[in-house]
Amino acid sequence: MARLPRIRFTWLILLALLAGLPAAAQVEDPASAEPSDRQIDPASPPASDHRIGERLREIFAEIESLQGVEVAVSAGVVELSGEVEAQATSARAERLAGQVEGVVEVENRLSLNRALDDRLESTGNELAELFRGLMAGLPLFGVALLVFVLFWLAGRWIGARHGLYRRFSPNVFIAELIGQVAHLVFIVLGLVLALSLLDATALLGTILGAAGIFGLALGFAVRDTVENYIASILLSIRNPFGINDLVDVSGQIGNVVSLTSRATILLSPEGNHVRIPNAMVFKAVIVNYTRRPERRFEFDVGVDTDHDLRSAQQVAIDTLESTPGVLPEPAVQVIVQALGDSNVVLRCYGWVNQQAHSFIKVQSEAIRRVKEAFDEAGIVMPEPVYRLRIVDRVAGTAGATPDRAPKRDAERRKGDNDDPAPADVSVDHTIEKRVIVEAQDAESENLLSPDADQEL
Repeated sequence: MARLPRIRFTWLILLALLAGLPAAAQVEDPASAEPSDRQIDPASPPASDHRIGERLREIFAEIESLQGVEVAVSAGVVELSGEVEAQATSARAERLAGQVEGVVEVENRLSLNRALDDRLESTGNELAELFRGLMAGLPLFGVALLVFVLFWLAGRWIGARHGLYRRFSPNVFIAELIGQVAHLVFIVLGLVLALSLLDATALLGTILGAAGIFGLALGFAVRDTVENYIASILLSIRNPFGINDLVDVSGQIGNVVSLTSRATILLSPEGNHVRIPNAMVFKAVIVNYTRRPERRFEFDVGVDTDHDLRSAQQVAIDTLESTPGVLPEPAVQVIVQALGDSNVVLRCYGWVNQQAHSFIKVQSEAIRRVKEAFDEAGIVMPEPVYRLRIVDRVAGTAGATPDRAPKRDAERRKGDNDDPAPADVSVDHTIEKRVIVEAQDAESENLLSPDADQEL
């Protein structure tokens, strides 16, 4: 899995946090709100100062944390003095004073009480109040937790009903994906109901927002893993190959062992594991040699330029048609491919049923039989001819050019071929058997469905 550099990932987190600062800055503490601008009434009588002071003292007397605040009013200007336990209490007193009609300005001269005993007593009272509130809400919290656990267990049970989802999708991986989505839906429903019981549904939006920011940053960090996972889903839907299929993925040839959520694993003809990321497999050109049983082979053979090409083609055609494993339909072909320096190249084509015969064995047998048939028919497959010129340096005269080498005698190769052994063109299941063992012993998941009843 490719990872982002740590510095880049840190910057993503910081940018995400900075993006959320403006929204957080818009939420103002009610205690710190400034009083709205008011028009000062020039006809306000001085006697209103007394009424403002009395009104504020009555209000502060009803609030325990503001009972020690002293109020003085002059010409509509309220002066608050005394000690309070917290800065929020001071802001609250200022806000209440500014809401009384007739107040022009509020002078906040309140100071924080730094006495250790008072602060400890205040903190103890707050903790005791918090504990009492927690104990009072504990039954409700227990019910909310029980609802969430029940929904989580129900979603887990429903998500494990793979047989039910296989009715909608025959693909094993897609069925498992549907089960995971169903489980996730139940978890979200349980969380929403639990927060509704606790009257904390607003917290759900905060959680989802934080999860979205975190998911965005995490998506950048693990984008290759996510790409491979999505590619595995698409490959499962398209189903371009199955277990034990012989495929060519952009030059990598092998039998398919498994398809995981990250990579496709092949077993090469040499017996080596080849792991290809699913993203590359999805984008690659895939050649599946197993999807259709018929497969065509080809090979080239050269004949002498002096020989009749039609008779050579007919000999090759008759030989290919009599080769074990070569299908009569589609018919074999022998065409003139190219004119070489010292020979003419014939290209031979034949078809093989891979489920009944070995492709490479039939091709090998066809090449051997065509070569022997050419030898018996006296069709020469010449080697390159080089002409040497010898110069006599003393006399300054050139020697005679040697004649062309005699043609090979085809009969000298026929001695031991009177009673040949039958050709072995049976299918070789060595790699297929190893693939089945590898697929059964694989520790990781396999998104392909092996046919366990298939006999090799």
